[in-house]
Amino acid sequence: MHKLRNLLLAGLLLISFIVSAQEEKKEEKSYQFTVVKEIPCTPVKDQYRSGTCWSFSGLGFLEAEMLRLGKPAVDLSEMFVVYHSYSDKAVKYVRLHGSLNFGGGGAFHDVTNVIKENGIVPDEVYNGLNYGEEKHVHGELDRILLDQAKAIVENPNKKLTTAWHDAINGTLDTYLGKLPEKFNYQGKEYTPQSFAKDFVGLNLEDFVEITSFSHHPFYSKFIIEVPDNWSWDQVYNVPLNELDEIIDNAINTGYTVAWAADVSEKGFSTSQKGVAVLPMVDKANMTDAEINKWEKQTEKERNEDLYKLAKPGLEKVITQEIRQIDFDNYQTTDDHGMVIVGTAKDQNGTPYYKVKNSWGKYNDYDGYFFASKPYVMCKTTSIMIHKDAIPKNIRKKLNL
Repeated sequence: MHKLRNLLLAGLLLISFIVSAQEEKKEEKSYQFTVVKEIPCTPVKDQYRSGTCWSFSGLGFLEAEMLRLGKPAVDLSEMFVVYHSYSDKAVKYVRLHGSLNFGGGGAFHDVTNVIKENGIVPDEVYNGLNYGEEKHVHGELDRILLDQAKAIVENPNKKLTTAWHDAINGTLDTYLGKLPEKFNYQGKEYTPQSFAKDFVGLNLEDFVEITSFSHHPFYSKFIIEVPDNWSWDQVYNVPLNELDEIIDNAINTGYTVAWAADVSEKGFSTSQKGVAVLPMVDKANMTDAEINKWEKQTEKERNEDLYKLAKPGLEKVITQEIRQIDFDNYQTTDDHGMVIVGTAKDQNGTPYYKVKNSWGKYNDYDGYFFASKPYVMCKTTSIMIHKDAIPKNIRKKLNL
């Protein structure tokens, strides 16, 4: 009986410890978000070890557009798009004698371009996992395709053969699988083209890409100079305040936004904190003791303290000039594609965008995170959006 009482007491103490630890963990959560507006979208997926975020986010954006229009939810095939994009990219790479970025990266317009030309299929029809993996792992595929393309450009036969492009597609067939010509889905037979037209049913001419850089005239179109824009598609250029207005108007009127951005910043802490922020030192609200400590710190120590992100704080004020300097100096690069699906606020009432990522449910927010306005305004390389989501006065300036 005495032993039993001791065991029960030990059990109660253990439970108390666990509950206390859980409560402490909750209290330690530095950022607390309340969702303000959320637009319906399809579930988070996982690009895993592949550089195909552009396909996941581009299709995630189109899937959300289908939901907005009252169409059925569908999981579209990212690898169908990747196959066609790689195949087309190889042709351009060879025509340019290798003077083109050739890899797994891409852009939102690659998704719409592929669908316009080739249609699309559901992921259950073509998942692109034909090489013994359960998730997308493209290191070997990317390397083999690049080596093939380089060998073709080197032209060892002194004249290109008629078989080289079939060899590229053969590699894609081997790894991703042969592309379906016809398939059955929900009791009906489709081709990729008829599925895009009859089931997906989006007018792809309605989607435009927009950015904000001062090295080109505003309200014009230009070929955005990022390596993954291998197809040299053009984007519309607007002032920074109007880029902000466009994104906010889209979310407020029920449209999602495909978001391409730099994610190499220290403030991109989406795994640990669930946030993307651009913090700066708030000396105005420091105590004398805090200022004294800060002044004695090395730059490394200051950065370590700043990027602990212990709580929401002051962020950088972003101007057109700051944005341009970061792009010109390679501080803002085209790293990652995501989808903005809503808005939120932190415990101080500061606004954020809710963002759908493509890294699976890797954090406390089931694969979503929250990006501050300064982060989005500074680190966006481009967005894709339905033209009707653009305020009418800006659409008029863009002749849309």
